[in-house]
Amino acid sequence: MENTKKEIIKAFEFRRAIKEFDEEKKISDADFGFILETARLSPSSFGYEPWKFVVVQNMDLRNKLMEPSWGAQRQLPSASHFVILLARKAKDMRPGSDYLEYKSQTVDGLTADVDKEKQTFFGGFQQNEFDLTDDRKLFDWSSKQVYLPFANMMTSAAQIGIDSCPIEGFDREKVETILGEEGVLDREHLGVAAMVAFGYRKAESPFPRTRHSMDNIVQWVK
Repeated sequence: MENTKKEIIKAFEFRRAIKEFDEEKKISDADFGFILETARLSPSSFGYEPWKFVVVQNMDLRNKLMEPSWGAQRQLPSASHFVILLARKAKDMRPGSDYLEYKSQTVDGLTADVDKEKQTFFGGFQQNEFDLTDDRKLFDWSSKQVYLPFANMMTSAAQIGIDSCPIEGFDREKVETILGEEGVLDREHLGVAAMVAFGYRKAESPFPRTRHSMDNIVQWVK
């Protein structure tokens, strides 16, 4: 157990937001499959998994994404694997949607009656507890769920010595337009939540890692 804890902390200490990757080093299919599997197995509120992961290996498409993706100027051309994380829009996340019925009944194997009860409860949660009362709020809620597999992918990569960089520096409207034109994104149902690049660092960061002390960020209530 102690060795496992040390290995996990070691992976967190290893992980840095890598700005440029070694273009000559590529992640194996098996290793990247492992990273994707940790995303697939990630938790989500109500178990609805409101996400999709697009792995962009086509360099022509990566080049098209350069202009609106100011935070990925060095990662897009150099990363071994580049992932765009999509979140489901309000159309899919309202009770009674085709997506929620498919997820509950086909994927989860719930009966229609149990599914209806669950979705009714989910509707009350949206309206009365979390104020998910318009399209943007629902998309933002889905995007928050996406950050669970987002983090898990980066952590699992670090545990096997693979680098990553989380990216929010992009014009969402322009990126979605490009992906829509390329036939990659159905904008009626999904939107871009974030991006993440994977590969092997080209050089060590010259900057020290800094974090708040534990006392600054943790409050115990006993």
